[in-house]
Amino acid sequence: MATPMPTAAKLMAAASFAVVGWILANYYAVNMPDAAAAGPIREGAALVGVVVGWSVMGNSVGKGYVEAAGAGIKTAVILAVVALFLLALAEMLENSVRMRYEDAMEAILAVVDTMAKRSHALVSLGVFGTVLLGGIVAGLLTENAGRRWK
Repeated sequence: MATPMPTAAKLMAAASFAVVGWILANYYAVNMPDAAAAGPIREGAALVGVVVGWSVMGNSVGKGYVEAAGAGIKTAVILAVVALFLLALAEMLENSVRMRYEDAMEAILAVVDTMAKRSHALVSLGVFGTVLLGGIVAGLLTENAGRRWK
């Protein structure tokens, strides 16, 4: 059952998935076509990792270490998708300030199009390894914190 109160498991999930988000963004930025213009993508992914870790993984503790590893992978995938969405949303907002869209629907569709274009940089061994191994390690750390500090 999910508790609205802060717990040690939620804190560990937030901290560990912030690290996973940071590492994920580092591998992602290397594979971007315009890697020099990555901007604050690392800090943004770490912040998304805090929020996703707290809300998704923090509520998945207490079911055992195997389930925690699976929930960690699930949380890492959610982290990658949400970070990609927010990156596309930021790019759309930047383009909308420059008046590059005719109407709101074109701007909304541009987010989906940008996500599709930017997702090619996700297909690398570093990103897959971070999602898989980082998610498992962060999930196990969260489960351990949930068992140790109740």
